[in-house]
Amino acid sequence: MSDLLTPQELAALMKSGAGITVDPLELAKRPDARFDEYGLDSLGLLGIVGELENRHGRPLPPEADQCKTPQQFLDLVNDSLMSGA
Repeated sequence: MSDLLTPQELAALMKSGAGITVDPLELAKRPDARFDEYGLDSLGLLGIVGELENRHGRPLPPEADQCKTPQQFLDLVNDSLMSGA
């Protein structure tokens, strides 16, 4: 597993953290669709943020749980992981 979060890993986290099954290819094709279109609410996103923080051993930016789209979330998380912030 790379340090960067991929759409495939995000789809797996949506399944394990929020119980929402999303086709990773659909997530990759429609990265600007809103999370609520996939059935993910703010509580589910908060669970994903917590899982990633545990996995990487450091906090994500506070606005991570406020992202509205997969692309927004991937960009923010990956920028944070790359910068070490």
